[in-house]
Amino acid sequence: MTRLPDFRLETYFSRWEFTARHHLTASDAQTMRMDELLALADEQDRHAFENLSLGYTETFGDRGLREAIAAGYEQAGPDDVICFAGAEEALYLAMNVLLGPDDHAVVVTPNYQAAETVPLALCEVTGVALRPGQDWALDLDEVAAAIRPDTRVVSVNFPNNPTGKVIGAADFTALARLCDERGIHLFSDEVYRGLERDPARTLPQAADLSERALSLNVTSKSLGLPGLRIGWITCRDRGLRSRLERAKHYTTICNAAPSEVLARIALKARDTILTRNRALISANLPAFDAFFAEFADHFEWRAPDGGCVAYPRYLGPGGVEEFCTRLVAEAGVLLLPASIYRSELTDTPADRFRIGIGRRNPQDGLEAFAGWMRTNR
Repeated sequence: MTRLPDFRLETYFSRWEFTARHHLTASDAQTMRMDELLALADEQDRHAFENLSLGYTETFGDRGLREAIAAGYEQAGPDDVICFAGAEEALYLAMNVLLGPDDHAVVVTPNYQAAETVPLALCEVTGVALRPGQDWALDLDEVAAAIRPDTRVVSVNFPNNPTGKVIGAADFTALARLCDERGIHLFSDEVYRGLERDPARTLPQAADLSERALSLNVTSKSLGLPGLRIGWITCRDRGLRSRLERAKHYTTICNAAPSEVLARIALKARDTILTRNRALISANLPAFDAFFAEFADHFEWRAPDGGCVAYPRYLGPGGVEEFCTRLVAEAGVLLLPASIYRSELTDTPADRFRIGIGRRNPQDGLEAFAGWMRTNR
């Protein structure tokens, strides 16, 4: 495995995330306090949390947690689930288990950086770009053309980070079928599932469509609970799940016991939390629509299909990198410029920036943003 490059997003965040006055690029939905989460617990789980023994836990994850996760799938059970310390560990270990130097992977761009840099450190990778001029469409014929005899993984992410794109269910099902026909593992990053603006556009989960597919999810994004650091992979290939467990022995070994109980509470209350977060995004969108309408000469705006991030186009002077740097330095408003999402695999737009729409009360940040724009337009 070759050395991984610096993680651009985390490097950028380490400079600005906790010093910028207005974090307008958050990738997670609004979080909650401990007392708010515990208020959602049933008597059994509240007792379990209050009387928890702080010893080691199962490598696969707490049985009750895996049962709560599996309840969200149609075809998978708790023995098809393995939990990790967040989605990043899950992605990293899955790619190391699935790919070797003689293999090949196909990765859709733009993406969360690790989705391409981890496979690239292991084997040859071909990128397939979502098409910005066609509402970020995914061309399945292009995916099929990228597949080779040695392709082992096709990696996708819908709702997509950073674009907010959700492809059609028929296309997603066809993609799963294509991978099955070629003996390929579909690796599906589904961390924003449940935050679709139109619930009818919610995609089936890959692990429900194929025994070979891997569905990645986490408490961090749609549920807005990144502090728990609980992610998981659901896959009905029990042999692969065992290989993932053995790989985890070399990283975290097991998850934090308090986090597993709290994640269990959250997942049992997922419908309540997701309804709240979808309502928050819906209430926030008019403020973003109004902001971008006022500055239509500087931005091309489209609300995301799903998730809580969008990827507007910057039309103003100086380029998006200079724009984002000046905005955070002079107005304390943090956005993520397009360089964070550049790809080694395909061309990616250089005139975009990521903005978050899932946090409570974005008005202060938008007002600071608007004030700076009026001064500097």
